[in-house]
Amino acid sequence: MIEKLIEQIESRFAELSEQMADPDVIADRERYAEFGRAYRTLEPAHELAREWRTASSDAAGAREMLAEDGDDPELRELLATSEKRLKELEDEIRLAMVEPDPHDEKDVIVEIRPGTGGEEAGLFAADLYRMLTRYAERRGFRTEPLSVGDGHYTFAVKGRGAYSVFKYEGGTHRVQRVPRTESQGRIHTSTATVAILPEAEEVDVDIDPSDLQIDVYRSSGPGGQSVNTTDSAVRITHEPTGVVVSMQDEKSQLQNREKALRVLRARLLDREVAARHAEQAADRRAQVGTAQRSEKIRTYNFPQDRVTDHRVKLTKGDLARILDGELDDFTAALEAEEKRLKLEDGERVPG
Repeated sequence: MIEKLIEQIESRFAELSEQMADPDVIADRERYAEFGRAYRTLEPAHELAREWRTASSDAAGAREMLAEDGDDPELRELLATSEKRLKELEDEIRLAMVEPDPHDEKDVIVEIRPGTGGEEAGLFAADLYRMLTRYAERRGFRTEPLSVGDGHYTFAVKGRGAYSVFKYEGGTHRVQRVPRTESQGRIHTSTATVAILPEAEEVDVDIDPSDLQIDVYRSSGPGGQSVNTTDSAVRITHEPTGVVVSMQDEKSQLQNREKALRVLRARLLDREVAARHAEQAADRRAQVGTAQRSEKIRTYNFPQDRVTDHRVKLTKGDLARILDGELDDFTAALEAEEKRLKLEDGERVPG
């Protein structure tokens, strides 16, 4: 079974290598990009397949020599090591061949909103904003604020694979701590919701301009000399879905309109993806990376200095370090769980 899969990996990888060296493909930017994505997706599995071939050859050689030379301790150790590695590689190859999320390579738009808990929820939303922007910087991504104010934060995370990292942060985050304004030392529970939207290109979402109602109005809140004195704020309503996006951070009406359209496209793509998942996989269990916003995914417990991710039942201490953007342990555990569940459901990289 595994040998047939390895042969398929080797054959497909060789085919992709040839296509990427074809002058006709190189001259066609779209085709070259398409084959390039497929090549990069398959490359980790191909490296594992090469290692499997080497370990398989070592094991076969050790068996042959043991049959000739009798009981040689070194050969027996080589055989045991090779067979153990072969078993590990079989699992790793199957995991590497799990079909990736089609949006994994995309940039993301992150929306953070206060939930229950009043003022404390707004403060927690600010903590999450700082945590996620720090995490983005640590992972080598660029961040771009789109709208920040009143406890609401919308920003973009840009860089190859941003969605594959940040998709696990979507859902309701809960904090348990003593607010600064609490004189009796009582622990309060507050929440904030995080929406992770793959940033849509114009080709991903078809928006009919006639479906948009665009209103302009005067910005409110703190700003520069012209922010509060001109009609620079923009509110776009997508009438077929009722989705509304407002943007007022920029001095220019045009800039606010462009940002609002980016967020609108991302929200509409998110709706399409959610509808497809609901249609095609109503009973599917591999939903680790697509938490509903009402689902409590993680609790930040200040009195006990720990953070618990409820999806994978992982608890880590040193809460301050985590809020400073050290989320790698959670991302790795959630990624492994998503792959495991997809593997159980029999999803494979298309060949």
